[in-house]
Amino acid sequence: MRRLPARALGMLAWLIPLSGTQLFAVGEKADAIVIVADSRNTSGLRAWWMNLYNESHLLFAVMTIIILPVTGLILGKLTGGVMARLGINLKSRELAEH
Repeated sequence: MRRLPARALGMLAWLIPLSGTQLFAVGEKADAIVIVADSRNTSGLRAWWMNLYNESHLLFAVMTIIILPVTGLILGKLTGGVMARLGINLKSRELAEH
């Protein structure tokens, strides 16, 4: 049982120096990193979406949080309508096999 804590301590002894070098290796160059989407060859809705991402990451995140559930709701309602037209009743909980 004494070998397990010794191994864990040995692994920790290697992780501490490695994490320190990775944390401070970037230095002052970290301020120069800019993340943007290339919207030069796009138009329409895709260009608007890319420009929104480039201008405000917060607004992009809020729009994503709003658009995804609304899209899911619309697709779910359309799928339910198609299945109802096909004769599949999704509102009852009766089992088909008895």
